[in-house]
Amino acid sequence: MNGPRLIARLALLVAGLVTISLGTAAPPAQAAEQTPGIDVSNHQPTIDWSAVRASGVRWTYVLATEGTSFRNPIFASQYVGSYRAGLIRGAYHMAHPLNSSGAAQARYFLANGGRWSADGRTLPGALDLEQRCGDLAGTRMRAWIVEFQSTYRAATGRYAVIYTSPSWWRQCVGTWSAGSAAYPLWIANYRVSRPTIPAGWSYYTMWQWTDRGRTDGIPRPVDRNRFNGSLSRLQAFALG
Repeated sequence: MNGPRLIARLALLVAGLVTISLGTAAPPAQAAEQTPGIDVSNHQPTIDWSAVRASGVRWTYVLATEGTSFRNPIFASQYVGSYRAGLIRGAYHMAHPLNSSGAAQARYFLANGGRWSADGRTLPGALDLEQRCGDLAGTRMRAWIVEFQSTYRAATGRYAVIYTSPSWWRQCVGTWSAGSAAYPLWIANYRVSRPTIPAGWSYYTMWQWTDRGRTDGIPRPVDRNRFNGSLSRLQAFALG
């Protein structure tokens, strides 16, 4: 009687070990623990970063540049202020693909706050893709993104995080299974319990779940985000 039971238990144990092994091969679609974050720009001119951190926010992205002609006039105070308050911070670039090349915009971003440092407190730069893509949609848009990413990685050793929405990606990029997976995904998807992941990714790194959020320390509405993992995983991501 004990023999069959022992064999059955061993089979269950082996199956469990296989499941655990396979489970660590790729990150989950949505981790059990999420780390709160925000992103800000010149539209939030007054920020009490100590109050922001006390509210539970642990990371932020700050707008640095747009296209090749706009620099956030208060980028330095936002970027340094968040760091001094103890947040993990990063810079982002709003792309205007119809105005200039991906390489030109990456260089402008790098020259105006977009660099990354391996200090464990600085996130890799982010590429904000939400403006019109026009006749660049499809293959030409993919080439634009690759050009930006190649230029950014050559200077920093990191790929920029891709910020986008499911609808923008579907319209302007389409299916890109072979190319997009290398880039960390920051998905903007509101009023849902789980974000929609565009074709080419199996999970998201960050999720902007509302653009009308509130937090202590910021009198105006602000984008609220969640990092897909614990604070220690966020720190590891920042470190690279």
